Amino acid sequence: MRKAFVGALVFLMSCGSFARAADITAGKEKAELCVGCHGENGISQMENMPSLAAQPDLFIQWQLVFFRAGTRKNEQMQPIVEQLNNEDIRNLGAYFASLPPPKEPKPDDDPDLSKKGAQAAAGRRCASCHLDTYAGTKAVARVAGQREDYLVKALRDYKTGVRAGGAMAAMADVAFPLSEEEIEALAHYLAHL
Repeated sequence: MRKAFVGALVFLMSCGSFARAADITAGKEKAELCVGCHGENGISQMENMPSLAAQPDLFIQWQLVFFRAGTRKNEQMQPIVEQLNNEDIRNLGAYFASLPPPKEPKPDDDPDLSKKGAQAAAGRRCASCHLDTYAGTKAVARVAGQREDYLVKALRDYKTGVRAGGAMAAMADVAFPLSEEEIEALAHYLAHL
């Protein structure tokens, strides 16, 4: 009996069952800080501002940690992330991951550009990290349905080295050889998925 109890205890500890679960409701409350830029329900209406709805939990958490540590810099984010503790970050990650993804309100207005973007995505093996659906996973961003202007900005930032930190070296390696035409095609394709 004692062996069974100890075995169960070890199993539960190895599964992280004693870690405090994220609180989506608390994350939603804390996300009020985010609405001004990232929009209601995490769907951005602002140019060059990413939507956070349906981003993977760990992706959100890592980005907030990078901003808080100063590894990733942004003047608007800095004063906000300085207020966040680790529990807030866990809760925000869980909240944004729980939201439905943004929907593209209009049909693809340039299918030829999307075709070039799909070819660029296949050639750069984007699906190997972002998944076949480009929905992201774990600490890898959801890029499907993201704002097109933001995707262009992010790819340019990776290409020029403006954006770096954490495991983002892979993105810099992918983005550096991209031409401006490929950047625009990739962003268009991914935004319309």
